[in-house]
Amino acid sequence: QVQVMESGGGLVQAGGSLTLSCTTSGATFSDYVMGWFRWAPGKEREEVSCITSSVEKAYYLDSGKGRFIISRDNDNNTLFLRMNNLKPEDTARYYCAAPAPRGEENYGLRFLCQRLTWHSYNWGQGTQVTVSS
Repeated sequence: QVQVMESGGGLVQAGGSLTLSCTTSGATFSDYVMGWFRWAPGKEREEVSCITSSVEKAYYLDSGKGRFIISRDNDNNTLFLRMNNLKPEDTARYYCAAPAPRGEENYGLRFLCQRLTWHSYNWGQGTQVTVSS
């Protein structure tokens, strides 16, 4: 399994921006679809965004479209999420994960991204994002 360490969260005012980073180890990073997920108290965990192994395609939850940009650096085994125009409803703990190996990309990125939220998973520590109004 890909081991992850998330960073970059913090407290920001509504309308502000943050860039989350996820450094990985334990597996060949470029062999995996990667994604960002979030979990707020009282809510279900939801997929925020996923990206294919070769950076060809990206999926975004509707609430993040036009505001969030996912990217990855396969040379440095790092995943990023740039979040612009943050809203109080974006407040959550954000986690990165590897939803699937690249061999499963033909199943569709949205499906692979959503699938991870349906099952138990060994999540990392995450990074807290708090957006004040």
